[in-house]
Amino acid sequence: MNQTDEALERAFDQAMQGIFERAKDACDYRPVRFLQMVQERGGLETAKRLLAQNDVQNGLVTLWDCGRLDLSMEALVLDLRFQPLFTEDEIATARALLEAFDYSG
Repeated sequence: MNQTDEALERAFDQAMQGIFERAKDACDYRPVRFLQMVQERGGLETAKRLLAQNDVQNGLVTLWDCGRLDLSMEALVLDLRFQPLFTEDEIATARALLEAFDYSG
């Protein structure tokens, strides 16, 4: 992995950790298990594992209820800055999960 890839992965990791604070502030939602996964495995591995489940996570429903799907891991995956970290299938999964909630970003 080159320095550019490492920097992008670090930026994604920080963005994933930022989801916790932003969700707490915006929705009074504290996704503690999500934060633990990110801290233990890193943001990229956590996102890839969750996407591999190809299932709607409870946190996504909570963010939808709050009207803040923009704070979801799936929305980060669709962020053009971070798409080089993911396969086409992973990006398609994130898009499909968000589209199920009528979210287009």
